Amino acid sequence: MASIKFYIILHLLLAITCAFAHDLIDIDCQCKDGKLINCDGDRGAIDQSKAGAAEGGGGGGAGDKGKDTGGNDADKGKDGGKGSGGDDAGGDKGKDGGKGSGGNDAGGDKGKDGGNDAAGDKGKDGGKDAAGDKGKDGGKDAAGDKGKDGGGDAAGDKGKDGGKGKDGGKDAGGKGKPTGPTGPVGPPANAPWYDPPLYGQKPLDTDYKGEWIIHNPNVGVNAMQFQLMPNNKAVWFDTTNLGPSTRELGPKGNCPTNPDNNNEPDCFAHAVQYDVETGEVVSVYVKTDPWCSSGHLLPTGDLISTGGNRMGDRSVRLFSLKDPEPKFVEREQALSAARWYASNAVMEDGSALIVGGRDSYSYDIMPPQFDFKPTKIDFPFLQQTTEPAVGAGQHVENNLYPFLFFLPDGNMFIFANDRAISFNPKTGATVKEYPPLEGGSRNYPPSGQSALFPLRLSPDNSKPVPVEVVVCGGNKRDAFPNVDAKYTQNRVFSPALADCNRLKVLADKPAWEKEQDMPSPRTMGDLLVLPNGQFLLINGAKKGTSGWEDGEDPNLTPTVYMPENEMGKRFKELKPTTIPRMYHSSSSVLPDGKILVVGSNAHQFYTFDGPFPTELRAEKFSPHYLDPKLDEKRPVIKEDGTDKVLKYGKPFKVTFTTKSNNNLGYGDVLVTLLYPPFTTHGFSQNQRLLITGVDKIDKNVITAVAPPSGKIAPPGYYLLFVNHLNIPSRGMWVHID
Repeated sequence: MASIKFYIILHLLLAITCAFAHDLIDIDCQCKDGKLINCDGDRGAIDQSKAGAAEGGGGGGAGDKGKDTGGNDADKGKDGGKGSGGDDAGGDKGKDGGKGSGGNDAGGDKGKDGGNDAAGDKGKDGGKDAAGDKGKDGGKDAAGDKGKDGGGDAAGDKGKDGGKGKDGGKDAGGKGKPTGPTGPVGPPANAPWYDPPLYGQKPLDTDYKGEWIIHNPNVGVNAMQFQLMPNNKAVWFDTTNLGPSTRELGPKGNCPTNPDNNNEPDCFAHAVQYDVETGEVVSVYVKTDPWCSSGHLLPTGDLISTGGNRMGDRSVRLFSLKDPEPKFVEREQALSAARWYASNAVMEDGSALIVGGRDSYSYDIMPPQFDFKPTKIDFPFLQQTTEPAVGAGQHVENNLYPFLFFLPDGNMFIFANDRAISFNPKTGATVKEYPPLEGGSRNYPPSGQSALFPLRLSPDNSKPVPVEVVVCGGNKRDAFPNVDAKYTQNRVFSPALADCNRLKVLADKPAWEKEQDMPSPRTMGDLLVLPNGQFLLINGAKKGTSGWEDGEDPNLTPTVYMPENEMGKRFKELKPTTIPRMYHSSSSVLPDGKILVVGSNAHQFYTFDGPFPTELRAEKFSPHYLDPKLDEKRPVIKEDGTDKVLKYGKPFKVTFTTKSNNNLGYGDVLVTLLYPPFTTHGFSQNQRLLITGVDKIDKNVITAVAPPSGKIAPPGYYLLFVNHLNIPSRGMWVHID
């Protein structure tokens, strides 16, 4: 009799539990024998839990066998049992775990239990590991580092709606429309670009340190200024007024007069076009001196070179992709002021600011065409940040080649010396002033490195885009006059700075945040944004500054910077080169993900004896993500199934395969768009990486959404990459307009 009563009570409890679960997770199912059956599409959220709910990105909260993901939910006592994901999200071998942590509880169901269930600990900002790092420690990790912004939105930005709570279960099941870049939810407005996680599972890592090869043993012209073009050719140039290079202009006897050298005949090339695949070099004619000039790409993909020295200080030069004969067409005196050591930034309509230059406290606005009348804007900030000269003609400055970034709000960010502001590019009026960055000077000639963090977009482009700038290295304020022979007889090579500092540019009360120090100090180096959203520090010196013979102790070790990692694990040193690349060197990310490294001339003329001779070898470096052991997992873009023209705010298709023939789903891949920068003197002008919103993935066909406007992505050519767990594909050129 007792057993019969127990059986009846048990079935009543199962029926109540089933009904409760049916209402809680809001899916269309029937209850039979205390179980949910005949569910609609949301059933995928349950079934997917056994596979880590991979397609939903957030479904990993079901975990790998659901270990411990519901620990803290049960501790809270609120729906911590089977219904809300206490046991089910992690216990019972992951059954219903897709529902518990990756489905509605990860932030869905209008925020019910999203606070407690996904975040566990006090319900704050769960979700970073509601997808779970293999489902372990869901109580602690789902809250994400003591409950602070741990993906912030798996619980739905402090428990609110989890991306409005819509389709929470559907997303984890892979049949619903994702509401955020990494699963059913998106980042809160104040989150850095890497939070919540970029992927639904832990990215792949490697011990591979990279590989160096000599791509061309003698390119003939130093790469003082460098631009990768959308036809897989690179264009670089140095100067016309400091003597011959080692490459003839050709053909034999072609010796045009040089206006910067008393109109004497000049038979030598000062610019080249370089095929980044074959290493073929073609001489390019340039008339007016582009020494220490700046540049950018037009929306057409044509190169604009601006300013320089002597006859070239107000020149604008056009290098056209359509010209069958590679050459610069020039307009002299086209700019409103001398632009020597200036920086350029492209804006939303393809216009560009050309900012500063020695003794030029103003900027030009250049429209997106070669023939134009410049608009000059006075800009006192440049004079305010200029270090005073120490004698007649003895400039110190410390603010040349200012770091310049176009912001998603339509304003411009500028960092010069140790100060930064944002300003209205049409008027020059200051919009926001930032605190000074202590420790030294960061621009030329102390020459630190700076970059804009990847701009991470939501699938419908509706969420605010977090914007963050990092500044690394440089040197003391007096480092240049203490080492340069024009200023002192007792030269002191000051150790470069090793610090990095970050700034959330659009925050209400922005403040510099101390980043982990670099493994070694660096001045004159490049800071390149990689296709997978990480960074590479390469080239430069450990002591001294920019300037002729003003640096020593070359920094030979490329270093990957991974800001998504925890503090203390954000830098990894890779394989060193044997070739010093210091003053007047350049580097660039190539379509195949390798790095082309060229140039280095610390001397007034081409010099091949003594310390640090002029370097004319071109190298290629294969970074960590090109580990041959990762090739099976590396995506390959199918160009015939991928859109080549992207329209602002519109969906576009990307088709890819892998050697392993795996079908990858939502949370497994990212689509990134890299704008090719103009690199000179340690600053990559216009460098910009976008992480696009992904709408869905079906049989390795990605439906992504183009950036909403030119404020996010200025019009022009970009390299598109598909990244699988930090492993990038080969890039493909696309055009955004």
